[in-house]
Amino acid sequence: MATHRSLFKRASRWGGALVMSAGLSMGHVQAADQTLLNSSYDIARELFSAYNELFAEQWEKETGKTVEVRQSHAGSSRQAQAIIQGLRADVVTYNQVTDVDILHERGNLIPEDWRDRLPNASSPYYSTMAFLVRKGNPKNIQNWDDLTREDVSSVLPNPKTSGNGRYTYLAALGYAQKTYGDDQAAIDNFLRTFLGNVAVFDTGGRGATTTFVERGIGDVLLTFESEVNNIAAQNDGYEVVVPKISFLAEFPVTWIDKSVKHNGTEGLAKAYLEGLYSEDAQRLIAGFYNRVHNEKVKAEFADQFPEVELLPVEEIGGSWENVMKEHFASGGKLDQLQRR
Repeated sequence: MATHRSLFKRASRWGGALVMSAGLSMGHVQAADQTLLNSSYDIARELFSAYNELFAEQWEKETGKTVEVRQSHAGSSRQAQAIIQGLRADVVTYNQVTDVDILHERGNLIPEDWRDRLPNASSPYYSTMAFLVRKGNPKNIQNWDDLTREDVSSVLPNPKTSGNGRYTYLAALGYAQKTYGDDQAAIDNFLRTFLGNVAVFDTGGRGATTTFVERGIGDVLLTFESEVNNIAAQNDGYEVVVPKISFLAEFPVTWIDKSVKHNGTEGLAKAYLEGLYSEDAQRLIAGFYNRVHNEKVKAEFADQFPEVELLPVEEIGGSWENVMKEHFASGGKLDQLQRR
């Protein structure tokens, strides 16, 4: 784990664009035999920089060919739009299913059944939402209800532009549903106050981290458990709080059929994503504080993941299609709750 965390520390530059090329030296750069473009969400930079090195080494050992993996990072919804508009990414590694679905629905770039092509519904790892607070937790923030107090301000990605932000909203909604049952007025009032206490809605997860860590805004950062743990591991000025009820955040991946056929990278792209399920890759992914499916690796890292009731989207809103329409569409519940 130390290797992965030190890699994170070297690679991390809050808010900066990061493109790491696997298999390239820092001196004279030689052209790789093959290249691959991974379109990913914005806080996955360091994870995939590390995985790219692992994959490139294994690929060369198996095929004798070198590979350069290029990365493109932003909010996953923005990344999906870029592909629809012409970005020829070979693979996507996103943080919300709908951002992959849209590649079929609006671009016909992948088949409708893309989730059936890889294990665990094409989600090689998962996470949940957690809180990052300053050392000593001066506001004693422990649970979702603390985020509705008058003396607490929070920072999170905008649910309109970020899967990360939508997960946070849905986690808060799930907590409210568990707390208030069928009392819709109480649920709405909780969410209205929760949203009203947000100091900054950033466009993506890494922007939210920059706002909280570098600009010092807010009492709590709401983002993926992996992000808050990686920050706290590198800076003793922060602490992690994982609420007992939160959202099941899956990380879907797929190759883009139209792109890989055009680029001649179909076999490479499939191998890149299949490699995420290998024991070595699952161990690396867990080293970045993501939860994994491999039972052996889960046991090895059990002490770093507290027990949490993870609510799937179906339990909170029926389906992603319903949630997107009811809560995040223009004029939907999110917009209504934010009206002044």
